[in-house]
Amino acid sequence: MVSSRKLSSDEVDALIEGLQTDEGSTSNSDLSGSPNVRPFKFGSDDLTLLGDYYALRMINERFARFSRAVFLPMLRIQPRISSFPPEVKTFDEYTSGIESFMSLTASRLEELRGNMMLVMDPTFISILTNSFYGGQLGPDKSKKTEFTSTEDRLIEIISEGLNRMLESAWKDLMPINLSVQGREVNPQFVSFVDGSELVIICSFVVQLPGMDAANFDLIYPLQTLKPIASLLRSKVQSDIVEDDVSWRQRLERAVLEIPLKVSARLSKPVVSMSKLISVKPGEVIPIQIGEGVEVRVEDKPIFLGEMGEVSGQSAINLNKRISS
Repeated sequence: MVSSRKLSSDEVDALIEGLQTDEGSTSNSDLSGSPNVRPFKFGSDDLTLLGDYYALRMINERFARFSRAVFLPMLRIQPRISSFPPEVKTFDEYTSGIESFMSLTASRLEELRGNMMLVMDPTFISILTNSFYGGQLGPDKSKKTEFTSTEDRLIEIISEGLNRMLESAWKDLMPINLSVQGREVNPQFVSFVDGSELVIICSFVVQLPGMDAANFDLIYPLQTLKPIASLLRSKVQSDIVEDDVSWRQRLERAVLEIPLKVSARLSKPVVSMSKLISVKPGEVIPIQIGEGVEVRVEDKPIFLGEMGEVSGQSAINLNKRISS
């Protein structure tokens, strides 16, 4: 599949400047004293791209798997959804590469004090609506300029479902809560960020049988994710270990139900083979009783006790634990 990524204006300018520069003009003197060499201070670089968002890529891959459950009831097939690496562009650069009529759903990220936006192609919305209400799964070539009430309801179902899946995908890194703030159809009128502000674009592709793949995007303002940039660059998913009480209870119950063999040893006499051969019924073998009765669990000494009787049955009163 051909990537839909477009070069930014800075990248285009750099490419043109490189083509115009004489290939053989660079020399050792340029590296030492040329005016083209500018000083660089470590630690002062622009952190707009913030390096490799390793954790964000992992979140996107997990979200792609989870989101299948949202589209499955509508497509009536198990869709294959893949994620692209996150990109950083200005919002103007992003909107210049999409249609003027789109499904735009803005949601509030409470924990990060920011917003997130879901962008879906109207053709994909039409395909989902048609399939969801019993139609054949096929391409929709009609040019849309507005959504019907049925499609608006489907967009609401999709956005709510994807928000829940995104919360689950973020859960290992940090808990987030998403709430829908508003919907728009024209990228020029959406009140999300200023056009010159940088945004992080997470794109996803949905493979559909017998037709072109569909795409949808998640857009994060860079300033929203910048406070947790180090966390997103790390390969450690979470420092928080949740206490799964139900799992612990089941494990404890399973351990407590393990059957153990308990035996009591009153004495351990030693008899020679010659005496044992000559023993007859009725004879008595003398034994030496130590501190008490040795109580053994799985043939390992655990307690010392004394013989007694409870309700007409023989019993052992545990006196002390045997140190291992």
